[in-house]
Amino acid sequence: MNANWDDLKIFLSIARNGTLSGAARAMGQSQSTMGRRIRALEEELGYTLFQRTDDGFLLTHEGDAVFEHVQQMDHEADAVMRKLSGRQQLEGLLRVSTTEWFGAHVLAPVFASFSGQHPAMTIELITETRLVSLARREADLVFRFRQFDEPDVIQRKATHAAFGVYGSGAYLRQAEGGQHRLIIMDTAYGELADVTWLRRRLPKAQTTLRANSRDVQAALCRNGAGLAVLPRCIGDGIRGLHLVDLGEPPPGRDVWAGYHKDLKRSPRLRALLDATLAALS
Repeated sequence: MNANWDDLKIFLSIARNGTLSGAARAMGQSQSTMGRRIRALEEELGYTLFQRTDDGFLLTHEGDAVFEHVQQMDHEADAVMRKLSGRQQLEGLLRVSTTEWFGAHVLAPVFASFSGQHPAMTIELITETRLVSLARREADLVFRFRQFDEPDVIQRKATHAAFGVYGSGAYLRQAEGGQHRLIIMDTAYGELADVTWLRRRLPKAQTTLRANSRDVQAALCRNGAGLAVLPRCIGDGIRGLHLVDLGEPPPGRDVWAGYHKDLKRSPRLRALLDATLAALS
């Protein structure tokens, strides 16, 4: 086997992004080049690494096995570069932006652990709903629920957030056989996929409460106000809330991490991002 590291990095990018176009944007290469290189890699290895579908690239059994080892190689390569840079002692400020619930329930535990390992570094976690500008340096690293289309932004798929429908025990006993009440996002976010999905599954249900905070929705739901679609990382951890089966799960959300290309070689950004992606994988 004579596969080189550049081809393996292309494989890794396609596996993480799920599409050839997304991987090409992330690596700054053309789709045709990426497609040609991955086919050459498959021929070199003698295995089909991806199943090509209308929705994108799915890892085959062999591809999944290769992915596990290549991802570890990537982490080791990053560690080597950090050592060679002579800047193992991470220090300074790194500003991270994301939504409130993702920051509180997903990033906070990871950042707390990372901070304990690198006490000389300061992480400023800013939770807000607006799309901050990486070009204007409003943040160094951003986690958000849509892909980045700004120029000069490097992005990677961080994780997939699963959602579920929840109701309190008291509410479910009261609503049994009757009309449901719904707790949904406020009107500014009324077209989110989970909102339209819930209305489609329960067309006769009455919308009684709206909130732009998933944590507020969870509190309303816990207090018996109605059904709410919540991230599983929130709903599963609240005593008294129960998953409700409506025939299919609500749509989840892909989470993307992005940073400006000027920070590509920043040791503290790479260290935090690698630790976060490893914890979320």
